Amino acid sequence: MPRVLQLLFRIAAWIVGSILVIIVTGLSLFAYVNSAPAWSNMRPELERGIEKQEDGSILIEIYQGESAQSVGKRLATAGLIRSYFAWNLINRMAKEPIKAGFFIIKGPETLLTLYQRFAKGQQLQIRVTIPEGATLSKISQILERSGICESRDFMLAATSRELLEKYQIPSSSFEGYLFPDTYLFPKGFNPEKIISLMTENFFNKLKQIAPESQNMLPKDLHEKVILASIIEREYRVDDEAPLMASVFYNRLKIGMALQSCATVEYVITEIQGKPHPEVLYFKDIAIQNPFNTYVRAGLPPGPISNPGLVALRAVFYPAQTNFLYFRLVDPNEGRHRFSKTLDEHIKAGVIYVKGSAGSK
Repeated sequence: MPRVLQLLFRIAAWIVGSILVIIVTGLSLFAYVNSAPAWSNMRPELERGIEKQEDGSILIEIYQGESAQSVGKRLATAGLIRSYFAWNLINRMAKEPIKAGFFIIKGPETLLTLYQRFAKGQQLQIRVTIPEGATLSKISQILERSGICESRDFMLAATSRELLEKYQIPSSSFEGYLFPDTYLFPKGFNPEKIISLMTENFFNKLKQIAPESQNMLPKDLHEKVILASIIEREYRVDDEAPLMASVFYNRLKIGMALQSCATVEYVITEIQGKPHPEVLYFKDIAIQNPFNTYVRAGLPPGPISNPGLVALRAVFYPAQTNFLYFRLVDPNEGRHRFSKTLDEHIKAGVIYVKGSAGSK
């Protein structure tokens, strides 16, 4: 073989060998920097926004507007990634930027997996249950205790004029329109988005049980929501809700005060800010307030709670009766006795008192 060919062959072999070495070295280096660091070497306490939880997992907060470079530095300092340089390289090649929010890491993860988690926005989801009949203030407290958002921020969002106009709610707040349900919200979630999700859930559920609600004027629908919010706080047994709706509708027709104890409790707890009363006294039902349906005929100015399906269905499909009164006669089961006249109502009270005395 001519010397020139031998020389060319050697050069080619050297080039190919060098390329293979570079490739293997590069792959090995990438495999190392991309590999998950030892869990024991992580030092989350060294960086702000990175905290170790009681179960051993690590909570990472990516701040709104924070750059990927800043996040990478914090992760590297805390020992969650091996290479800040490799992090920046992946960030430059990535199609999606990382997203702000709270993320939970339950074990060592590769650099690439971690970046993809942040880019996809796979945030920590908190399950929270809003009970039927909860008021705005109670919901705000539940959300704050769960770490979803600040109570104050939620209350501000719940009175947003812009949001109220968006959903055509003729009121000063979203009281009555936040559907009680179980939700999954990210930690630190935007309060206005929470309001929107709960309100849209309300209208979706309402459409299912009462399709005619879609064609109602906002004012007419609002009146039904107000009445449903009262029934929600009054009924204890599902099948009595339509009967209570019947009583209240009958009273409204003849201009008779609703005389709902639930509205008095709302005044005491939500307006006066006092603890929930165990017993209502004459001085309580005499409180001069537009929400007190003992001293003011007609519906109160707005809802007193956020009603669920039973109460909402009751106001759209009330029982057809001549009842004007109801009285609790079985506290254990939550049963009431319904009456057409005041005499029957008083007699029901006497029967209940005698029955209670005889059972002791």
